[in-house]
Amino acid sequence: MCLGIPGKVTTTDRDDGLLMGTVDFGGVRKRVCLEYVPGVRTGDYVIVHVGFAITLVDAVEAERTLQVLRAMGDAVAAELGEPLP
Repeated sequence: MCLGIPGKVTTTDRDDGLLMGTVDFGGVRKRVCLEYVPGVRTGDYVIVHVGFAITLVDAVEAERTLQVLRAMGDAVAAELGEPLP
């Protein structure tokens, strides 16, 4: 199963010309490619799929989706490499 998981962008930077950043998924932080959402800023929420942010999402929808994903436990742990807190 492949999931698009919402998270909050906590940092942005450039790595070999690519827009990258750290995204917080409700306590789990991962390095993510932000190149597909060029207008993204620190504090924005994005949907991440296999290490790439693919779209922006509002904070309310992000939290609602995280609640559903927490209930799915194992599927999220498989995607992130660890469970959501």
